[in-house]
Amino acid sequence: MSSNLDSDFDGCVESGKLHAEVCVAEAAVSFKPAEETSLHWLALNLTPGLGPTKARKLVEHFGGIKNVFKATRTELEATGIQTVSAQSLGTGRSVELAYEELGRAANAGINVVCFDDLAYPQRLKQIYDPPLVLYLRGNAEAISKPGIAVVGTRHPTPYGTGMSERLACDLAARGLVSFSGLARGMDSAAHRGAVAGKGKTVAVFGTGVDQI
Repeated sequence: MSSNLDSDFDGCVESGKLHAEVCVAEAAVSFKPAEETSLHWLALNLTPGLGPTKARKLVEHFGGIKNVFKATRTELEATGIQTVSAQSLGTGRSVELAYEELGRAANAGINVVCFDDLAYPQRLKQIYDPPLVLYLRGNAEAISKPGIAVVGTRHPTPYGTGMSERLACDLAARGLVSFSGLARGMDSAAHRGAVAGKGKTVAVFGTGVDQI
């Protein structure tokens, strides 16, 4: 996120992989044993050929995410996942990718929130295919607070722009978070309104949170 927006947004979130091309040595990653579960979710997310749905089914099959990484390549392939996925998990390559990703995230000031983290929004888990990992910059608490999505055209009329900003401002004054996409037009107006109302606003990026 660019510095001129840092003070305006309480939370910015993206699902999927970081797009940063920053090389960080594995030794630079500060990893605690308590974070092992999150590391494993991140490793699943980075496993080639393995999407969120298959990843969760894999966790269910082995009775827990840690057991996925204890399984042999033969056991993994027996679940029906692609060979490239089983190889990445079985050889430890997925975990290596997760360490590297944590390093890039730390370097960019980004928090990684995985599926089992307490900070992961419970309502997001209720959608059909929730992401395994969220990347956040800013106030992580904002993404779990009650709020309303405000989205619309990138080319609104002056009336539309004003109403979007006013609506978000009024919502902020009543303690509701505005969720939008940071696009030009209605989305940006909603964010401005929430900031003007001294409230919280969350931008869900279509790109990585390390670049706009």
